[in-house]
Amino acid sequence: MRAAAEQAGAAPEPFAHPALFYRDEREYLDGTVPFVREALAAGDPVAVAVPGDRLRLIRDALGDDARAVRLLDMREAGRNPGRIIPGVLRSFADAQPDGRRVRIIGEPIWAGRSAAEYPACAQHEALINAAFRGRTVTILCPYDAGNLPEPVLADARATHPVVLPAGSGPARDSAAYAPDAVVARYNEPLPLVPDALTLPFAAESLTRVRHLTTDEGRRLGLTGVTLEDLALAAAELTTNSVVHGGGAGVLRVWGEGGHVLCEVRDRGRLTDPLAGRRPPVRGRSGGRGLLLVNLIADLVRMHTGDEGTTVRCWFAR
Repeated sequence: MRAAAEQAGAAPEPFAHPALFYRDEREYLDGTVPFVREALAAGDPVAVAVPGDRLRLIRDALGDDARAVRLLDMREAGRNPGRIIPGVLRSFADAQPDGRRVRIIGEPIWAGRSAAEYPACAQHEALINAAFRGRTVTILCPYDAGNLPEPVLADARATHPVVLPAGSGPARDSAAYAPDAVVARYNEPLPLVPDALTLPFAAESLTRVRHLTTDEGRRLGLTGVTLEDLALAAAELTTNSVVHGGGAGVLRVWGEGGHVLCEVRDRGRLTDPLAGRRPPVRGRSGGRGLLLVNLIADLVRMHTGDEGTTVRCWFAR
């Protein structure tokens, strides 16, 4: 699975991020199972993180070899696209010995992802390239070309430097590759919700706002660990605003369908597109607030610009 430049004899980049387009189960298995078997034959660590129905297909096709593969249901591990880089991809890659190529199949986008989730999915696929640049890692991303709409496939061509077309066609470099443009395009403003509980805050009111957020979450139907997660997210985001976002902000909480949503707006500008997507650095305090929110929320969307930053998170009720 080499790009045209590599096939022509040019030195390959250590990081590879091909998109695999498939139309049916046969094409899916033809594109994924040899990838896994090649890794196992080379002694390379390999993980597969795809939706559960696809995971069963690969596991069954591998037979006994599946025991040597890290298998994850992406519908659970990657429910929030913002947690996939730190909680799935980096978590596996960083645990492997130096000197081995790490190989991962990751399928974060499937038919059924909601309109609210998709912008975070597209940004995730674009940011993989920055998160792994220069590392000896291959991440193969399957796309269901038979069921995903054309704009999603167009984004796949923009976020992956190499595309493996459906069928038996050779790998080819993507002329549309432009991951930074995808990150910018899906940096979409998040409209205000007029009937949300609205709580302005500053340093002296953080405790009060956290308690009011918890009370509202309970009223809206959250209980147990999920209610605790909402309170923790509110605490992390408001503290982050006080420290890095101009000293104050506004928190809002409301119910929407099967979720309780919490958002924090402040006047700071987020300049690091990978903020909240890097694993914590050992021995370094701070910088973990957004990461923690990504790890506990069902979805996180962010918008940042000259006017400030909004972080919105979803919790299932």
